[in-house]
Amino acid sequence: MSKNRSVFNAANNHSRRDFITAALTLCAGVSVIPKSLADIYKGSETQMPIIVGDGDHKYEWIPDWLTPPETIKWGDTQGVAQDADGKIYISHTVHPDSAIGDAIVVFSSDGKFLTSWGSEFRGGGHGLDIRNEGHTEYLYHCDTAHRKFAKTKLDGTVVWEQGLPVESGVYKEGMNFIPTNIAFGENGDFYVADGYGSSFIHQFKHSGEYVRTFGGAGTEPGQLNTPHGIWLDNRGKEPELVVADRSNHRLQYFDLDGGHKRFVTQGMRQPCHFKIRDQELLVPDLDSVVTILDADNKVITHLGDGFPSNLRDSPRSAFIPGKFIHPHSAMYLHNGDILVVEWVPIGRITLLKKLI
Repeated sequence: MSKNRSVFNAANNHSRRDFITAALTLCAGVSVIPKSLADIYKGSETQMPIIVGDGDHKYEWIPDWLTPPETIKWGDTQGVAQDADGKIYISHTVHPDSAIGDAIVVFSSDGKFLTSWGSEFRGGGHGLDIRNEGHTEYLYHCDTAHRKFAKTKLDGTVVWEQGLPVESGVYKEGMNFIPTNIAFGENGDFYVADGYGSSFIHQFKHSGEYVRTFGGAGTEPGQLNTPHGIWLDNRGKEPELVVADRSNHRLQYFDLDGGHKRFVTQGMRQPCHFKIRDQELLVPDLDSVVTILDADNKVITHLGDGFPSNLRDSPRSAFIPGKFIHPHSAMYLHNGDILVVEWVPIGRITLLKKLI
């Protein structure tokens, strides 16, 4: 209400009709500031809120919500997770000009910098998720530069790390293993997506013991092309694995033993990863949008659609408020807000604050 009053006071030399038109524009999918109203704001401290989404899924766009200290410069911001206490963990590649090489940067739930660590992941900080194991939380990392995946404590202490799963027997000469994301089964197993390598999915027991491999490059059912993200979808009667089959422009569902079940193509461009809240599936998409799907995987809304975008290598001043460039991962925070990290070489982290 206070922002609306400020708008009215600033616009008191304009007609009531002009003001109402501008206010209604705010409620559209992405607020567009009319030229006359933009002129009102020149020299004013009052900032017009940018709203993305529609219906019951409207969010205020808050840019650059997480800012590292001066000693750390964002590289590509690629992974995000939140622990039970609310602390937020960002995985990034680290900019070449960064004084400190820490690839994991930790913030409080209200966005204040707390600490950083993980220089061993510099250049490859990618997928990042948290798992609660016997009342203790652990971070699972995918490091694309060093072609490994790892488990650490929340303070960065390495529990184990692993590279190419030779037990699978599928990697012939010239085939690469470059893990991108990890999903967690309800029985303790976990699944590693070889998203940038040879498009396999590898299943392991909680102990790290190899179980099986499925997928592999192709377009047919059961085959994958850049399985960039993977998640356990437990919204239905039986838990399933959903894979962001990115270069095939689809989601692909598997049973927990790796058997193909179905595709989802509606609203998908280059899906990257997932998070679930209640019956909604959050899908950051590299083609400049974040999509929310309902329990039947029908599109509820697209957020911040900036397609097509050519701003990846642009300075931050060229980024367009309310428009994504390359969403790489995203998550629902505990309070229902959405935090989006983007694949741009100077990093971009946007908070979408849920409007009640």
